[in-house]
Amino acid sequence: MTTTTTTTTDDELMAAAIDAAVVARAAAPPWPSVGCVLTRDGVIVGRGATGGFPVGPHAEVAALAEAGDRARGATAYTTLEPCDHDGNTPPCTRALIDAGVARVVVGVVDPDAKVAGRGLDRLRAAGIEVSVGVGADGVEHYLAPYLHHRRTGRAFAYLKTAMSLDGRTAAADGTSQWITSPEARADAHRLRAESHAVLVGPHTAVADAPSLTARDVPLGPWGQPIRVLLDGKGRVPVAGPLADAALAPTVVYATAAMPAATVAAWSEAGATVTVVGGGDDGRGVDLDAVLVDLAATHRVFQVLVEGGGRLHGAFVAEGRADRLVTYVAPVVLGERGRAVVATPGPETLADATRWRVVDVAPLGPDVRITYAPIRAAA
Repeated sequence: MTTTTTTTTDDELMAAAIDAAVVARAAAPPWPSVGCVLTRDGVIVGRGATGGFPVGPHAEVAALAEAGDRARGATAYTTLEPCDHDGNTPPCTRALIDAGVARVVVGVVDPDAKVAGRGLDRLRAAGIEVSVGVGADGVEHYLAPYLHHRRTGRAFAYLKTAMSLDGRTAAADGTSQWITSPEARADAHRLRAESHAVLVGPHTAVADAPSLTARDVPLGPWGQPIRVLLDGKGRVPVAGPLADAALAPTVVYATAAMPAATVAAWSEAGATVTVVGGGDDGRGVDLDAVLVDLAATHRVFQVLVEGGGRLHGAFVAEGRADRLVTYVAPVVLGERGRAVVATPGPETLADATRWRVVDVAPLGPDVRITYAPIRAAA
């Protein structure tokens, strides 16, 4: 039973709700990971987070259960707007109203079409005071893949690379194992496990024959992430780990140029082949179509892009890179090394893509730096 005296500022209590959500986020998808804190008379009387899909409970219901009778007259701090529809579980708005909560503080309005303000309207109609936008920046940060999924209909593209101090992913002869330390590689497997899909292009698939599985780390309830191969013309042999359905599911995105025999071979190996249009460069596949299909068909919130410089360059050039995580090793490979982002780039600095740092962490001798693109307002 939670009776810890706490501070009473909205921002600090929303931060506590965010902490609860972050701890629980591995089990939530395809639900969003939500955190909820209930307070009365300056005391936290209930904490909750989204339970495992598909039976929950949702965060608000879990917090109310812990609070019991002390929920009457309390204030609920919830990171995402409470739902107001029957699904796998009853509406959270009904639970809050029935419990006699006096005030609800919401971090971010849920962009899901089933919610999108309806929960707020229901609470206000019941006479509950509602505040929106408290701690919104923190919620937007930790819940970015879900919010992006619902707002855009696309999977959140998380580009990952290991590189030298001078921004190279491999030496001149193509050797790249291992630029980074065991600590960095272990963290990269954690990132795979937290993603719903891991994506590569044909060059990486042929050169490395990767398994794209998360190893030596706890897995989410969905198990191994989906392996995604972009191979417009069917250049990748149907062999090796990606053709082994026992390791994890594989989805191959191709164009009409992939030979029918190759499509049949992937299907016989247990993979799903989806035909999309060609890419902007006339060679690859339509990245936008891939991200939309991953979101709609496979319910992927976050896809980890592990391709080489060409694939990363395509994502950046087309404005489809939502995060860039770089594992930087203390080594210099020189100008003949291979670039992290292989794209011609702008003619002038004024036209360069700008990024902001969202996280920095040391990992053994290496440093992980995560960036978000700075996009012009629509």
